[in-house]
Amino acid sequence: MLQMKTNTQVLRNSLTLTHRNLLKTLHNPDNVSDVLVQPIIFTLLFGYLFGGVIAGSVHAYLPMLVSGILVQSILNAASGSGQQLREDINQGIFDRFKTLPIAPIAPLAGQLVGDSLRLLLSGGMAMVTAALMGWRPTVNFGALMMALFLAVFIGWSTSWIFALVGLLVKNAELISSLSMIIILVLTFLSNAFIPVKTLPHFLQTIVRINPVTTTITAIRGILNTGHWSETATMVVVSGAVIILVFMPLTVMAYQRHD
Repeated sequence: MLQMKTNTQVLRNSLTLTHRNLLKTLHNPDNVSDVLVQPIIFTLLFGYLFGGVIAGSVHAYLPMLVSGILVQSILNAASGSGQQLREDINQGIFDRFKTLPIAPIAPLAGQLVGDSLRLLLSGGMAMVTAALMGWRPTVNFGALMMALFLAVFIGWSTSWIFALVGLLVKNAELISSLSMIIILVLTFLSNAFIPVKTLPHFLQTIVRINPVTTTITAIRGILNTGHWSETATMVVVSGAVIILVFMPLTVMAYQRHD
């Protein structure tokens, strides 16, 4: 009975702090930009600037672009985990949480649960923007949700890495800059925006071993065929491995800081 009461308290405290983190996102222009504005800007920018050059028209380019923008947007949103954690620590917010009668793990849990909702919103915004530009998926709604949730899952698993970085690196601006550079390199050195066969051979090798390429290939396959693939299963397994490795490391770093 006591264990059930404790679990209920942890859940209630975590959901309360999830609500707090979502409100913080909405009231912070930088966070709103990562979650809502960037998917719109990049979809419009790449679609209208490069659609004609790469695919002959914007409409023909959108099926390729959607999966790339979806993954890029979700990774951008996931990178905010580390920055937000570090900002709360540097501003003394976590020290104030320690004085409250809440579960000790609740602040970290609230951040990561809130991340999953932010990722879902960011991915949905990318899809809606593409639809307004003329993208008409050939698969059913279930396949669209399958692709979206696969992207959100891999983004959420990656957010554990960024959360660990946020707990270890003391400068929030440095975390933001490094995250942006890493994400830009990984997405541009992938099949997100261009056909891999157009690249020089040495770059093709780099692109094919890039995990972002594998993720985009899995999502693109679902959006094109409506079916789950072995590549999609590989992405899920990879995400699960990331969680199994980085979740305990993040919790340990958080408890040590606590």
